[in-house]
Amino acid sequence: MTTTDQRLGSALPTAAATEAAAELIAPVIGPTPLQHSRRLSELTGYDVWLKREDLTTVRSYKVRGAYTMIAGLSATERSRGVTTASAGNHAQGVAFACAQAGVRATIFLPRTTPRQKRDRVASLGGDAVTVVIAGQTYDEAAAAAAGFAESSGATIVPAFDHPSIITGQGTVATELLQQAAAQGIEPAAVVVPVGGGGLLAGMSTVLAAKAPQTEVLAAEPEGAASLALALRAGEPQPLAEVDPFVDGAAVRTIGRWTHAAVEAAAQTLTLRTVAVPEGLICVEMLDLYQAEGIIAEPAGALAAAGLRWTASLDAAPGSSVVCVVSGGNNDVSRYADIVERALVFEGLKHYFLVEFPQKPGALRGFLDEVLGPDDDITHFEYTKSNNRETGPALVGIELGRAADLSSLQQRMRDSHLRVEKVDPDSPLFGFMRR
Repeated sequence: MTTTDQRLGSALPTAAATEAAAELIAPVIGPTPLQHSRRLSELTGYDVWLKREDLTTVRSYKVRGAYTMIAGLSATERSRGVTTASAGNHAQGVAFACAQAGVRATIFLPRTTPRQKRDRVASLGGDAVTVVIAGQTYDEAAAAAAGFAESSGATIVPAFDHPSIITGQGTVATELLQQAAAQGIEPAAVVVPVGGGGLLAGMSTVLAAKAPQTEVLAAEPEGAASLALALRAGEPQPLAEVDPFVDGAAVRTIGRWTHAAVEAAAQTLTLRTVAVPEGLICVEMLDLYQAEGIIAEPAGALAAAGLRWTASLDAAPGSSVVCVVSGGNNDVSRYADIVERALVFEGLKHYFLVEFPQKPGALRGFLDEVLGPDDDITHFEYTKSNNRETGPALVGIELGRAADLSSLQQRMRDSHLRVEKVDPDSPLFGFMRR
């Protein structure tokens, strides 16, 4: 039988290689804290700890893999420089790594990359980095980077699917186990966010070798569960559709190297996947900020949300569980959408199409007779109708309690107004978020 690593034609990353990488990056990338979360402990019944990868220099774990690969280039490869395409954390990791290693980098960003992210990449890279804006999408920027690599001889630094990248990301687990031992913690489970799989592949490789009794829960966005698909199929396969909201983990196809490493680790340790609703990720982002003061991007809150969502851990109540907070590069302009998604998920925000009689006092009657004392109208969009009798309005209502929905709908029926509830999976919901 041909194994996945045989098909790839080379050896998979190892725990020993990851230990060497940890020593390599230690002088450049300091350790990130392992912090206790009282809130998540009380919420889940476990003793929950957070591995704060959002506190690296580039505010994500991506710098670990980037530096490991770039520092390991040959003299010839270093002289030719490197290139990559990214609109997020990977670009920042490559920029920082190149500045530290003294290697030239040409980083391609799509035109849709916000100005602050462009400036951040340029600032981290300094004189070592040339930023090139190419194409309207990531795929177009990646094609430009590939063309540049072919013409210049520059080495492409992949975002996740490369043995050196996987090895570098695995240093999160090496560091975590050292910190846990120092604090007298024996993690029964580790929850890892998954996009392309580089972090999971690296961490599960280390845990399989050093702590095989530790359960691994791979948390994926519900709208981008490419790992679960690959595990079912036995090989990476593209998802038919991808929800881009969790942008740091919205990957259509898991990597071949990362899939192979995860499959190999799963022969030794217990590994499960969980598909996490995007709404719960938003709830956890807000809870992390309000309770712990942690500004997490959607992918950064994915592991903690996964622990809240899963019902399949073998870990006994009260045992220690570590969640990786993978990144903190969140655009503040997204918070309105994040709050909206969280309210909808918690059953506190609802939209209705209401046909109002076109007569004075119709809206006042709705407010007095239909809305409860703790309900609030947060959206009202009225379109005057050619019909002289009625006119439609789109009404957004925030409830004081999710349980109040049934009584609200009963009052709507008693009002004799024509009311239609807009379901969250309706195209109209997507229109309202634009």
